[in-house]
Amino acid sequence: MKSKGLGDSIEKVTKATGIKKATDWIFDKLGKDCGCDARKEKLNKMFPYKDPECLTEEEYMYLKGFFSINKNVVNSPEQKELLKIHNRVFKTNRKTSSCGSCVKGLVDTMKRLYNEYEYERESKSN
Repeated sequence: MKSKGLGDSIEKVTKATGIKKATDWIFDKLGKDCGCDARKEKLNKMFPYKDPECLTEEEYMYLKGFFSINKNVVNSPEQKELLKIHNRVFKTNRKTSSCGSCVKGLVDTMKRLYNEYEYERESKSN
């Protein structure tokens, strides 16, 4: 089962190391709840792992057009569109930036996302 957040990951570690079994045994003997499930849920809510959304057809087509042209400069409307897609897909709230390395990071992330879609599309057609 895929971890939803930090709480699930901690539970996997405690199970693998035997800590969970020992804790459950001790609290069973005491007739009390160890609070592990409540703590796990609280940690999952506080530190969730974010599953990205799928690209829409329109977003995919925009990225396809954007990456079909090999260029070194991203203008303001392009950055805004890339951010719009990024923020929806990755559930973030990034803003436009004049920082070159920040924009490069955005473009690199979107390129990896686009390439993943291309790889999946090619795999299905073979």
